[in-house]
Amino acid sequence: MKKKMEQSDQPLSAGGMINPKKKKSKVSGSSINGWLFASPWIIGLLLFYAFPLFSSIYFSFTTYSILSPGEFIGLDNYKQLMSDGLFWKSIYNTIYFAVFFVPLSIIIGVALAMMLNMRVKGMAVYRTIFFLPTLVPHVALAVLWMWLLNPGFGLVNGVLDAIGITGPNWLGSVTWSKPSLILMSLWAIGQPVIIYLAGLGDIPQELYEAADVDGASWLQKTFKVTIPLLTPVIFFNLVMGAIGAFQQFTLPYTMTQGQGTPDNSMTFYVMYLYDNAFKYFQMGYASAMAWILFIVIMLLTAVIFISSKRWVHYQGK
Repeated sequence: MKKKMEQSDQPLSAGGMINPKKKKSKVSGSSINGWLFASPWIIGLLLFYAFPLFSSIYFSFTTYSILSPGEFIGLDNYKQLMSDGLFWKSIYNTIYFAVFFVPLSIIIGVALAMMLNMRVKGMAVYRTIFFLPTLVPHVALAVLWMWLLNPGFGLVNGVLDAIGITGPNWLGSVTWSKPSLILMSLWAIGQPVIIYLAGLGDIPQELYEAADVDGASWLQKTFKVTIPLLTPVIFFNLVMGAIGAFQQFTLPYTMTQGQGTPDNSMTFYVMYLYDNAFKYFQMGYASAMAWILFIVIMLLTAVIFISSKRWVHYQGK
């Protein structure tokens, strides 16, 4: 009886057979509705992402600026970049920041997550305190640290003077400017810490209990159980941290008012790209820089993904 009722719901032709045309029109109608609902997102993707993306490829081979359409010059923009001293300086500054910040953010982030994963009374308050710096806007963060690192009346040098150490000119020294920026960035790693905490919560407690039965020490459990099972989360934060490090912009730009002082030690790649695009109106030159950055980030990400097969361990594998 149920089978007959199901068959009666199908569109029938004059001979009592299922009409394939009506069934096809019903499917095509639902497909059209789906495309209509998705159309705002598709239009936005094409208009604000795909079109600028492919346009920038063409602009990188031209002298295009906001004020004039420019002329096609082939690879001249890329050749000029190879002889641009400030271009190479910005690459050095960016790589310096990435090489030190990314590993430190992983080490400190994992250590903080393990501390915040302890069963201590009021731990929710401590977790909130460590996450709060992430909520501070980067401009406000830069202003705060400019005051803290001021060589004359800054709190950091004041504490160092109290213990008999003469503090350096943090932001006014070529030697200390980039380490100062790394320090500021490490202060706001609350978001990766939360992700590490989620990863720690996913590790089965049975593994720690088995390690206790075998007489493993805390250090052995950390390096034999915790770190290996946390590697998928470390891998994710490594990729995101590397991409973010190569796009460093807001903090150094705010602290130096876009000048990159002292002696261009704070001129990062994206800062120089921004200056060429919106200060000097050399959009073709800036587009060439953007595509070089895109290729470098893609290659770096590919290397991390390929190497992950050797050191990332997933549960059950």
